[in-house]
Amino acid sequence: MAEQRVRWGILATGGIAAAFAADLVDLPEAEIAAVASRSQGAAEAFADRFGVARAYGDWASLAADPDIDVVYVAAPHSAHRAAAGLCLEAGRNVLCEKPFTLNLRETEELVALAREHDRFLMEAMWMYCNPLVRRLKALVDDGAIGEVRTVQADFGLAGPFPPAHRLRDPALGGGALLDLGVYPVSFAQLLLGEPDSVTASAQVSAEGVDLQTGALLSWESGALASVHCSIVGGTAATASVTGSHGRIDVPSGFFHPDRFVLHRDGREPEEFTADPADGPRTSLRHEAVEVMRALRAGEKESPLVPLEGSLAVMRTLDAVRERIGVRYPGEEPAAVTA
Repeated sequence: MAEQRVRWGILATGGIAAAFAADLVDLPEAEIAAVASRSQGAAEAFADRFGVARAYGDWASLAADPDIDVVYVAAPHSAHRAAAGLCLEAGRNVLCEKPFTLNLRETEELVALAREHDRFLMEAMWMYCNPLVRRLKALVDDGAIGEVRTVQADFGLAGPFPPAHRLRDPALGGGALLDLGVYPVSFAQLLLGEPDSVTASAQVSAEGVDLQTGALLSWESGALASVHCSIVGGTAATASVTGSHGRIDVPSGFFHPDRFVLHRDGREPEEFTADPADGPRTSLRHEAVEVMRALRAGEKESPLVPLEGSLAVMRTLDAVRERIGVRYPGEEPAAVTA
């Protein structure tokens, strides 16, 4: 299968789907075989734009297409469970945008479906596949800064976003936490694993979504992570990891960095920069390459974005939402637990 092209289906036609498709087009081992939208016109326009052979006006037709190796689900957060579940039940492998779902229960259901149908499933946490982020994790894992003591990360957009915008619409899983906060949380858990305790506070909109949220994650080791997200203030989007023997600072755009600086006690600072051959820092190609590698290897999940890691992040996001009192339409009280 090493030379066989991987045939992708793209479910939804919004901005992130277009960005992903643009990166797929540049990968010789990838083929966009079909696209689906709830609107036939939107699917056809997307197909024309990216040279896609088949355009479907419904998700079920895409899921049923036997000539697709993997489906990229780029629907709004609130539709991830339904869309990815439809594809898994039809026997398709799935790459699903982050956050994986609205809550832990829905993520657990998708993981169970993937295992029941023996299909590949991965959350599209592209940060985890970024070569420079992988280098940073390797340094931390190798003890470059000693034992990790603290992680700090933030991600905020200035807005303002009107109440009708998807980021403020409860029906679409709006709010800062799921759309932006998933990155700082995932960054902290990439380095420290799942926290043992979560505290949080937020500014909540009249519609019932979080406009900005701050959370403190803590571990029995004594490690702490301070994470912040906002849709009412543009933050520096930086991250810092402090250890017992040094520190790593990641400048603006920590989730797709072009450089970071390693500070070690008794040594000059050392800068690590992205390889120009890896493409633009905004490229989604690395997660696509990882999915195709895993499919060729017959793997059902990626070691870079393991399902247990995604489940752990969803547990943390649920805990934060429980603390700040944000619940989405249709969620049962048991869906979001401490």
